[in-house]
Amino acid sequence: MVDPVVSPASSSPQVAEEIRSQNLPPATYRDLPEPLPMKKVIGPSVLLLAGSVGSGEFVLWPYISTQTGLALVWLATIGILTQYFLNMEITRYTLATGETAVTGFTRLWKPWSGLFIIMAVIPWMWPGWATGSSTALTYAFGLSGEAVIPITIASLVLIGIILTISPVVYQTVEKIQFFLVALIVLFMIYIVVGLLNGQTWAALISGFTTEIPKIPESIGKLPIALLLGAIAFAGAGGVMNLAQSNWVRDKGLGMGAHLPKIVSPITGQETTQAAIGYFFRQDEANMRRWRGWWKVADREQFITFFVLGLFAILLFMMLAYLYVGVGSTAQNFDFVRLLGETLSERVSPWVGPAFWFTGVVVLLSTNLTVLDMIGRIVADIAKTNWLRDSQTWTESRLYFLVVWLMVAFGSIILLSGVSQPLVLLVIASALNGLVMFVYSVLLIQLNRCMLPRAIGLGGFRFVAILWAVLFYGGFSIYLIINQFGKLF
Repeated sequence: MVDPVVSPASSSPQVAEEIRSQNLPPATYRDLPEPLPMKKVIGPSVLLLAGSVGSGEFVLWPYISTQTGLALVWLATIGILTQYFLNMEITRYTLATGETAVTGFTRLWKPWSGLFIIMAVIPWMWPGWATGSSTALTYAFGLSGEAVIPITIASLVLIGIILTISPVVYQTVEKIQFFLVALIVLFMIYIVVGLLNGQTWAALISGFTTEIPKIPESIGKLPIALLLGAIAFAGAGGVMNLAQSNWVRDKGLGMGAHLPKIVSPITGQETTQAAIGYFFRQDEANMRRWRGWWKVADREQFITFFVLGLFAILLFMMLAYLYVGVGSTAQNFDFVRLLGETLSERVSPWVGPAFWFTGVVVLLSTNLTVLDMIGRIVADIAKTNWLRDSQTWTESRLYFLVVWLMVAFGSIILLSGVSQPLVLLVIASALNGLVMFVYSVLLIQLNRCMLPRAIGLGGFRFVAILWAVLFYGGFSIYLIINQFGKLF
């Protein structure tokens, strides 16, 4: 398991102070690099945005708006705002040590290593995003529904190949996601200028004001698993938020600049070194750099993830509210087909296919993020905790093994006959809501007890994470009680 001597960050502030007074190897400490300007920091939150738009933003919340109208926009807003604070605490630990937050969790309790592999794989192994992308593709090009499964399997294999041949995986994923997110933003701009009307904007404002008393009634109209899933996916959701650590590390931000990156075992230069972090001395120069890193990372996360993410949720909710209406009987993913058909009829014949093609891009970008995220988290845990001294199993090789296992499993699930996108997404999202409750608690312990007070969690951000514990914990407990009651 992780050796707590390797990094003083693995101790409480009191114990860390004792460690700093000992003659530890110089390698235990590294200076914090100089902070980078905003334009060179943008990246990790773009990947997180790409993963989030394809789950809650494009699918679950628009579907909810066809069932309840815009009465739950506050719930979506609170959900993504809560994730912004969670993401910054995940980022805090990696900026300070270079390690991922999951590695930090295993320092708290060794069995978290195996448990977080389960939390990463079980909720995300369902290929709902790839299936949704393929389904939208059949709508756009008028293909038979029978084409969904072979197209989905082909897309999974293609993603696996792209990741495998990338010299530095993060750089390739970032470039692809920048392009895909740009396409999504272009359609979002068109929604604003060409598809919405004043009445819809007025309905949105009512959702934030006069519709507030209707929130309990609206919640009662939805299956609890769907509601918890939408809350978890108001943003990224589940362990995808934890992958922010891995992306920050491989982007080389903060102390992550000192750690190895995942590369292709075919085209890259591998290293057998485990991603064990360092710590920086709290002298004046390092603390100045720390404040610079925190400021730029927080700005990147707020603008890219929170502002753009919330804007996407609200736009796609309004689009479905206006063109599908409330009380639609469209089941599962059919509301996406119905929305596209309505856009073609009421606006222009090309708008429906453009909407469906945007769905293809949105859901494909999410599936790319999902496979990359699971591979990173599982490989990081396995290499750091169990295979640290292995010369055969590098983190890069473990990453690609996991990616291809996920491709294989997703294909098997589809061939077994489970191919309905919304069902798969609700399964994944509800499970991820439970996971978020768990790591909200752990982030408090990690950043308040294992980081020195000067750079640790405190103030209003501590209150925000306590809120996350109550927010996700309350809905998770309600889900468990609700489902338990159906069994007996």
